[in-house]
Amino acid sequence: MGDPVMNDAPEFQPYGLPHLTVIFITIVLPFALAALVRRTRSPRSERVVIAALSAVLILNYVAYLVFIRSRGSVDWLQMLPMQMCDWGIVVVIVAMWTGHQRWFEVAYFWGIGGTLQAVLTPNLPYGFPDWRFISFFTSHCGIIVGVVFLMLTRGYRPYPASIVRVWLWSEFYFVVTLAVDKLTGFNYGFLLHKPEAFSILSFLSDSWPVYVLQLHVVALLFFLALYAPFGVFDITKTGLSRKAGKQEANA
Repeated sequence: MGDPVMNDAPEFQPYGLPHLTVIFITIVLPFALAALVRRTRSPRSERVVIAALSAVLILNYVAYLVFIRSRGSVDWLQMLPMQMCDWGIVVVIVAMWTGHQRWFEVAYFWGIGGTLQAVLTPNLPYGFPDWRFISFFTSHCGIIVGVVFLMLTRGYRPYPASIVRVWLWSEFYFVVTLAVDKLTGFNYGFLLHKPEAFSILSFLSDSWPVYVLQLHVVALLFFLALYAPFGVFDITKTGLSRKAGKQEANA
């Protein structure tokens, strides 16, 4: 979710107390919700949590659109749901309600890979308690909370083939969003140029299309990094199983 409306507001301070508080809540909340579901051992409690997370994400998005439209003269073309976090909201909600592994895969790589970057290095000029600060982190952190909640309660995880599938979905997002950017002139998905705020994208080229090619490399590296812990676990588990099998055979 980008923010086209500019007016007086507290300045955002990276890793100030409000920012650190948001990061802390994002880490703790999914574990607390998962613990609550496990303690009650009730499918109903899980559905209540999913319904609450879904409602917060949807209502926050709608409220954001209403507020920015009411606060200034904003072109509707500047309010299209073309940021990756906008698509991520839909994907994580569908993943929570359907319980489908394929939807979770997309939510995981987009939610943790793309949205986490936005939480750690937000392209946000407004600080707490401005409503745009609250809306920005509600949407981005809500996606992460939903993804981690699914991992903790349902044991979902990515697999090697997940990288390929999500990469294809990401290319679909890239083609559609780039077309919208070219037609509207707006920088959805940061595909036309780097964001103003400092982030890992700040190290990329200022030349287009070199910048876009580098974006693909960064995305692939993010995907591999996000799968790496699971890959290491699988390799270690396989190695231990083989070692145990040899020991039994030699006994």
